[in-house]
Amino acid sequence: MNGERRRRSTEAFYGRRHGKTLRPQQAEALQKGLPRYGIDLTAPAPADLRELFSVPLSEVRLEIGFGGGEHLLNDAAINPGSGLIGVEPFINGMAKLMTILAERPGPNVRVFNDDATQLLDWLPSASLEGIALLYPDPWPKKKHWKRRFVSAINLDRFARVLKPGGVFRFASDIDTYVNWTLLHCRAHPAFEWQAGAADNWHLPYPDWPGTRYEAKALREGRTPAYLTFVRT
Repeated sequence: MNGERRRRSTEAFYGRRHGKTLRPQQAEALQKGLPRYGIDLTAPAPADLRELFSVPLSEVRLEIGFGGGEHLLNDAAINPGSGLIGVEPFINGMAKLMTILAERPGPNVRVFNDDATQLLDWLPSASLEGIALLYPDPWPKKKHWKRRFVSAINLDRFARVLKPGGVFRFASDIDTYVNWTLLHCRAHPAFEWQAGAADNWHLPYPDWPGTRYEAKALREGRTPAYLTFVRT
């Protein structure tokens, strides 16, 4: 995400892991929260990802780069029957989420605080109902486009872990990254763009809570795009 969400390339990490020094409350929440909510990739992945959670669930979805957790927490609250796995390598964003969960526990939330490609490679095939990549770092300079998370190899990863009919959602306010994602997904045989009308990809998703990055984009005159692709 802009400013905080730094992405790895397909195989190497680029950007920040740490920002401002954590406040004592955040550090304590992180120390106590990660053992409770974190996913350990040294253990084998369960065949059914719902076993990662302590409550009965109907599905499991993934959000890559949740920033401060606004969307992830809203999703978990309005969809208590869905398991949400959130990935965020930026430690300050993870600490913010853990601080909130310390006050309002989320039994249908699990997290991973490292490279999303590691988690994707750990997950069983056809195990997710959905993947969200919302306002990722756009890497605006052309020489850095190879660092964008949307790539042929990562779309292969998405295709492997998504169930047939599963959904990949991508939101951004950067035109070049929106076009980049459209081109990559339409070129991939496993994904079909869902766009029923010429302008409906400028309409937020149902139950969309908005994010601070989106608010900043709107203030600065940029129009967000909300793309949806179905795993065929």
